[in-house]
Amino acid sequence: MNNLQRLQMEVKGITLTDDEWNVYLVENGLTPIEAYDASSNINKKKLYQTALSVLESIANSPTSMKDYKIDDMTVSQFHENLMARIDQLQNKIDNLRTDEVDTSGSGIFMLYN
Repeated sequence: MNNLQRLQMEVKGITLTDDEWNVYLVENGLTPIEAYDASSNINKKKLYQTALSVLESIANSPTSMKDYKIDDMTVSQFHENLMARIDQLQNKIDNLRTDEVDTSGSGIFMLYN
């Protein structure tokens, strides 16, 4: 399975062009045709960040914020459910341990000058 296939599995049901999928992956440091490495937390984190980017783009669409009625069935709260999924992904990203090294040299920042 490559990174593109894994991303499509993570955000199942979302239809984008191949170019759009590739842009999202490249923007998050992943190569679409490269094999997905499930044992690497860094790779997982990048994939989840890419899925988050896709979902945030959909959430920015004004048409996703309205209710739809299909065959006497109302599809409501799409936007609220989408935002809940975005929050879940953000928590998953924040809680995923990686072995990345902080290159700033310090864990302290200057709040006041």
